Amino acid sequence: MFSLGLRSFLFNVGWYVGTTIIAIVGAPILVLPRRYVVAWSLFWIDFCLGWLRLTCRLTHRVRGLENLPAGPVILACKHQSSWETLAFSKIFPQSATVLKRELLFIPVVGWAMARVGNIAVERGEGAKALRSLVRQAKQTLAEGRSILIFPEGTRVAIGAEKPYQVGTAALYRQLGVPVVPVALNSGVFWGRRKFIKWPGVIDVEVLPAIPPGLDRETFMTTLRARIEEATDRLVKAAQR
Repeated sequence: MFSLGLRSFLFNVGWYVGTTIIAIVGAPILVLPRRYVVAWSLFWIDFCLGWLRLTCRLTHRVRGLENLPAGPVILACKHQSSWETLAFSKIFPQSATVLKRELLFIPVVGWAMARVGNIAVERGEGAKALRSLVRQAKQTLAEGRSILIFPEGTRVAIGAEKPYQVGTAALYRQLGVPVVPVALNSGVFWGRRKFIKWPGVIDVEVLPAIPPGLDRETFMTTLRARIEEATDRLVKAAQR
């Protein structure tokens, strides 16, 4: 445990120090065209994931990429850890992540989130937030980019349950594109609000797409069943 604690401490120190340096040095990039901001963001993510691999011996693998249809889709992803907020920009390039609007006010990092074209929504605004989500998502699809959303709306610890939010169903109904469920087991290694990062391999599994046209209840039942069943399988495999 001491080794795990020391490795996790080194990761956190390097993460915060490295992020601060990259943010300060690269801040002028924010005024350049979007492609430069994207490249800078990916450099930061490569640093974070590389440092995680070096200090905590934690890596990942992705299965099922052949299940991604051609063209833009809605990626509905399980959310267990801070890890996927880093790695998914690499795994699913050119996708726009649906995130809390308040994150955009973080100096430099939040500004970069906005500049790369993510979708920001205000929590607690009900119908207004849904209209904003759909409007921004339609613009993202028009640019030829996919939308990445966490149906539960927040990180959920292993073993806990949280209802799937209406945002995913609204996008499915309004956009008319396939929804691709994504399962993972990141919480086994990097738990929600946990300091220790355990060594191992995080599994991400891209599941078969749900075609457009289902009624809302059938869609939500199908989405939840596919994500939760695959996630339970991945978690159990990692805990053996």
